[in-house]
Amino acid sequence: MADPNPTSPKTPDLSELQHWTWVMGRAQQMMMEQGLDWFDAARLPGITDTPAAAQARDFWSDSLSLWQRFLDPAAAPPPPPASEGDARDKRFKDPAWRDDPYFDWVRRSYNLIADHMLRGVDQLDGLDEKQKQQVRFAAKGFVDAMSPSNFPATNPEVVQRTIETKGQNLLDGLQHMLADIGKGQMTHSPADAFEIGRDLATTPGKVVKRTPLYELIQYAPTTESVLATPLVIFPPWINRFYILDLTPEKSFIRWAVERGITVFMVSWKSADASMKDVIWDDYVGAQIDAIDTVRDLLDVPSVHTIGYCVAGTTLAATLALLAACGAADKVASATFLTAQVDFAAAGDLTHFVDDEQLALIGALSPQGFLDGRYLAATFNLLRGRDLIWNYVTSNYLLGKDHMPFDLLHWNGDVTNLPAKWHLSYLTDLYRDNLLVRPGALSVAGVPLDLTRVATPAYVQAGREDHIAPPESVWKITRLFTGPLRFVLAGSGHIAGVVNPPAAGKYQYWTNDAPPGASPESLADFLAGATETRGSWWPDWETWLRDRGGNMVAANGARVPGEGTLPALCDAPGDYVRAR
Repeated sequence: MADPNPTSPKTPDLSELQHWTWVMGRAQQMMMEQGLDWFDAARLPGITDTPAAAQARDFWSDSLSLWQRFLDPAAAPPPPPASEGDARDKRFKDPAWRDDPYFDWVRRSYNLIADHMLRGVDQLDGLDEKQKQQVRFAAKGFVDAMSPSNFPATNPEVVQRTIETKGQNLLDGLQHMLADIGKGQMTHSPADAFEIGRDLATTPGKVVKRTPLYELIQYAPTTESVLATPLVIFPPWINRFYILDLTPEKSFIRWAVERGITVFMVSWKSADASMKDVIWDDYVGAQIDAIDTVRDLLDVPSVHTIGYCVAGTTLAATLALLAACGAADKVASATFLTAQVDFAAAGDLTHFVDDEQLALIGALSPQGFLDGRYLAATFNLLRGRDLIWNYVTSNYLLGKDHMPFDLLHWNGDVTNLPAKWHLSYLTDLYRDNLLVRPGALSVAGVPLDLTRVATPAYVQAGREDHIAPPESVWKITRLFTGPLRFVLAGSGHIAGVVNPPAAGKYQYWTNDAPPGASPESLADFLAGATETRGSWWPDWETWLRDRGGNMVAANGARVPGEGTLPALCDAPGDYVRAR
């Protein structure tokens, strides 16, 4: 007999129901057995009021209530209201997760076990805080991986789609998965949806210099006059530079050019065997070389600079080196986008910096460079629910085609890293936190001291940044001695930066405390902060012009290829396309 309502999710047949009931029941039995141990321990003298005892009682009570609601809904007490996090959980957005008694029980069972597993980490004895953070990170990854939404028989949307397509969705998903295995990387956006130079990185300009480490791109002016002091941007070399030149409506570079700024971009070369001996000194030297090249080309005393992520960390070292050499005036200002210099609270990435991980990186780099796919997988693990399991469900189980998304296309366009440099970066900064210790690190034999940096600085952090946590970025304000403006942007490591004013998205916070009353911590900053809706880009432009608003005609050397450096090729250049 045909299903009178073919669009409604279909409950598994009896054998499937019996199996998955056993699986979830066994999981709860294991937790309840542990709960009995906790419950017995909770009744011992002196333990009744401990957090572990309270958790044992909570789990015991919650488990019994959940089973009662499943076995006898009419007699059971009403379920507790959904938390804000549960209501926003996209994994369970399909109505069947709540409307179908079986799938509602599966969802609630998972949430109960997950909640108590994560809470149990905090009750572990004998671990220091760093060890607890590592266990918490691993537990969260396990909990995300075991979500019933990731398995075909316990996801009502997958069950229904499998019935509707007679299994074609699973075959389509298998094709997606095999293609990803073949290229060694999970796909987030169709490979042919965007092309560099056609859809992305389209701001007109020329490559005016090429070295073994970078290409220097000069962008064509679109205004009759431009700021006298040009801007040199250093993007992170762990990604392609066009994160700041995505589609035209999202391009920071295009926006800055249209605001009358002469923009230069450094496009780093993806590492190969020829770069096996490249170290951090080479990247610092490349930044200084780019700064001097632009100063000579335009005959200006100084430049504005931007350093994004790891390139911002390196820019801080560059400024310290210039200060030590008496050449700090080469840089009129420095903008730091989600950049860390003090790695004491560097977030979840620190979980990947131990002896075993460092040895693995060495083993993966026999030719002297680290395949960018390894680092991409690491970053995906930091947001496994969004960047891994979401795509397992959508593209592997439901068999959906990938949706074109410029930012995720860029995210998958990986670059290789010089292994020697990458290992020293992880050990010297993430593990040993040497950059904040005056004289602990040197470049070209010159000891670095960040407290000598007096260059005017604009520091931007993302409130939801999982790669460079805002508390970690904030620490730069405690080191530099010059005028500094800190801005906390809404969203995270990428969306918090790439937020054009026309989009009208997110917000940012500033704190204009008078001199002598500047906040001592990020919490203090937020307590006295003013929230402004929209993009922080206009705030940055105002700050930049306050550093010097003189304008000059946009001709001669201000036009790419018209100065002493001939144009080598059109932007975006060759290095950005190299695999």
